[in-house]
Amino acid sequence: MNWISEWALPKIKTLFGTSREVPENLWHKCPACEQMIFQTDLEKNLRVCPHCGHHMRLSARQRLNATLDEGWQKIELPKAPADPLRFRDQRRYSERLRDAQTKSGMDDAIMVGHGHIAGQRAVAAAFEFAFMAGSMGAGVGEGVVTAARLAVLQDAPLIVFASSGGARMQEGAVSLMQMPRTVIATQMVKDAGLPFIVVMCDPTTGGVTASFAMLGDIQIAEPGALIGFAGARVIEQTVREVLPEGFQRAEYLLEHGILDMVVKRGEMRETLGRVIRLLRDADGEQAPVAA
Repeated sequence: MNWISEWALPKIKTLFGTSREVPENLWHKCPACEQMIFQTDLEKNLRVCPHCGHHMRLSARQRLNATLDEGWQKIELPKAPADPLRFRDQRRYSERLRDAQTKSGMDDAIMVGHGHIAGQRAVAAAFEFAFMAGSMGAGVGEGVVTAARLAVLQDAPLIVFASSGGARMQEGAVSLMQMPRTVIATQMVKDAGLPFIVVMCDPTTGGVTASFAMLGDIQIAEPGALIGFAGARVIEQTVREVLPEGFQRAEYLLEHGILDMVVKRGEMRETLGRVIRLLRDADGEQAPVAA
């Protein structure tokens, strides 16, 4: 029994009268420790549980708001061909795409913005996991390419917040081609002598992990993030061995040298600003500080 909905809310409604409506989303239950959290407190804490520290998922816009300094600007991305294969399973891909766009308010599973991070000029791209599990199709590929080109144009580092289930199966080979395409795009940033930083959020899997997400100059992850290519169950069935405790979690990957840092969300902006400052200074260039 949920005591909030079954007992507390009826009592509140009785106390204040039936004419007043009580919002249904006052509370949020942490999926890790199952503690109840006031929704306003959760948002103030950047959707990190104050009881156990579990990092819940952020939308792409929330991610950029939490990372970029105030005044950042969103970039309009080129339109990718919709439903290039006219794919259909239980439903038409065009219908799934339209539903995801309506629910998220986004054209595809990525948002790109530019501004400053802790005073350091930067271009940032954030995946939207709620948009078809953050899967990478032609639209996401266009987003990464656009972000890379903008970083080179602005002489700014590129930061990508990855959160994806992998390549978008409804686009077939078109989605698979985004893997080499995004690798080439991020190589453009490196060839220009600019830092490329990847922040892996929960989860980062499949074709995204197998392409640009593992090629950052600095590899960062949020605590507890699931990072890998195939799922743990598939790997166990393939190698016929029991995997170690915490396999594919951020802390395990940090311990085994795959990651450079595991950074709490509340410390991410300052950490990124410090890393950018150090990397740009190492090249003999001081990034301009916002007024």
